[in-house]
Amino acid sequence: MKKTIFLLVFVIFGSFSFSTMIRANTADTAHWYMEHSYDVLQYKLEVDLYDNFGAPFPKTFSASGIITFRVDSTLNSIQLNAVSTSLEIDSTGLAAISYTHTNDTLTLQLDQTYNPGDIVEVKIWYRHLNVADQGLYVSNGFVFTDFPPEGARKVFPCWDRPSDKATWDLTAKVPVNVRLGSTGFLADSTVVADTIWYHWVSDNPVATYLISWTSYGNWNINVSYWNNIYNPNDSIPIWLYKKPTENITNALQNIPLMTDFFAEKFGVYPFTKIGFATITSFPWAGMENQTMVNLKPNGYNDQPLIAHEHSHMWFGDLITCGTWADIWLNEGFATYCAQLWLEDQNGYAAYKNKMNSLASSYLSSNPGWPLYNPGWAIQTPSANALYNVAVSYNKGACVLFQLRYVLGDSMFFEVMHAYATDTNFMFKNAVTEDFVAVTNAVTGEDYNWFFDEWVYAPNHPFYENVWEMEDLGGGQFKVILEMNQTQTNTVFFKMPIEVRVDFNDGTDTIVTGWNDTNPQILEWIFDKFPSDVTFDPNRNILLKHGTTVVGERMMEPSGFFLKQNSPNPFRDQTTISYSLNRDEHIRITLLDNAGKTMKALVDSSHTPGEYSFILHAEELSSGIYYCRMQAGITIRTIKLIVQK
Repeated sequence: MKKTIFLLVFVIFGSFSFSTMIRANTADTAHWYMEHSYDVLQYKLEVDLYDNFGAPFPKTFSASGIITFRVDSTLNSIQLNAVSTSLEIDSTGLAAISYTHTNDTLTLQLDQTYNPGDIVEVKIWYRHLNVADQGLYVSNGFVFTDFPPEGARKVFPCWDRPSDKATWDLTAKVPVNVRLGSTGFLADSTVVADTIWYHWVSDNPVATYLISWTSYGNWNINVSYWNNIYNPNDSIPIWLYKKPTENITNALQNIPLMTDFFAEKFGVYPFTKIGFATITSFPWAGMENQTMVNLKPNGYNDQPLIAHEHSHMWFGDLITCGTWADIWLNEGFATYCAQLWLEDQNGYAAYKNKMNSLASSYLSSNPGWPLYNPGWAIQTPSANALYNVAVSYNKGACVLFQLRYVLGDSMFFEVMHAYATDTNFMFKNAVTEDFVAVTNAVTGEDYNWFFDEWVYAPNHPFYENVWEMEDLGGGQFKVILEMNQTQTNTVFFKMPIEVRVDFNDGTDTIVTGWNDTNPQILEWIFDKFPSDVTFDPNRNILLKHGTTVVGERMMEPSGFFLKQNSPNPFRDQTTISYSLNRDEHIRITLLDNAGKTMKALVDSSHTPGEYSFILHAEELSSGIYYCRMQAGITIRTIKLIVQK
């Protein structure tokens, strides 16, 4: 799903320990999120939508549904989700001999006690009431459903959780001029006089929130084909539902190319159809219903939107989040995949600019909770919290960007491909621990630390870094970088880092290291004069705030400090301050941009205390200068900028 409107909802969670990160065992997680007394195998629905297409466009329809399920634990009744204000139950049949419907729960009493492994069918006759429930939408000739996160229960009785995927069989009655699409493939359509029955079938299991039907009077349907890059003899139909006036040229060109691209990265397109439809008054920008994506009006011209929704067929539909705590495996992945498509089409710079924008959006709107909220696995949050753009979408995408930085391109895409093609998850579910386990297995290393920081912990690091240069003599110079993470609302973030060192001859170099303690000092020695230091120059750590300045180092025990001048830049004059904690001879000199001494500013013995003086710029032209303080063997340097 891609949202266009977001109302920020602040949710207060239970206590969170920043010093201890707790992760469930992978095997245990894979079992507990699927625990249920039965496993739905198929939903088979017959709906009469004929009257919904004429004024006054009522929201009522009659229907029947057969639910086939496998028993997981001994039972003689089952409970289904069925919203009481939306659905009126008329009767039940097959193995369901009676029912009660209260508090949005439909309880079916079965005709006997069933044991684990038994396959059971129940039938329910019901009606949808004439209510606007944000599950069924009826308006001016459009009749469509939209179920995230748990709206299917407003349209048909079901077990409405993402972990219980089932096949889908829909027969829908509509006027003969109506075109209706749904999940799966069109098994048949029958026309009798002014009526048409559509029969859609999905043999691939689908989560209830990814089931849909979409219909409109006088739609045009354009059918083309994607040729399987892994099997030239195989092709997948592309069904595009459009109004007669809509231009789908861009979509016709890009969807096959996108499918090539994603299939190459993540494995062959997994379903029997590629489907898209544009809908008037659609509540989102798009929704990744399995094989039947709904788009906003003019959505066929929105290439990033199509890329986002289409990539969901791998991440969200083929592999569905096991719990709502794992929603980032859907939305973060799809948001990132859209940027991978941008990179493929427009180059790395375009991709990086967009990733920077996503990171900035997160940093300005972060509500303060982690990507993975364990409570959401049990209690479904509000839609606004679950589909929080800053966290579930933008932070999720940025975490994948940073994982790519940590692993390197080759290993990152090997991890992504292995995850997307793992038969333990394909057409099933995965939880965050599953993706972590794949990452560790493919790389052969333990990357739990990365996910502990960026997924299980909230927020992000705040860096307050300080660098200094020390003249070692003999044409050698030491760059000292003190790294300090000052955040108090989350954990310490261990990361590999890059630092760019600029030199006075106009050249620069990138040096690397690990920030794995806090605070931490890193040092590098060069054979030419360093003029500036930039931490993370390529913004590979997207999710951060911070500064890197020239000046005193908080960890330095010597007690000699040369503070950054103020103002800086300056035109006429600036104040330079320094301090010391014992008697010492102090020499402060002014250097030009080449590191050549211009003149002495201070050269005298001092007692402990704080000092300052004014540097006048009458004899200085615009440019960069350096002020160096030497106290015994200790050297401090700051950069001065004159602007006239």
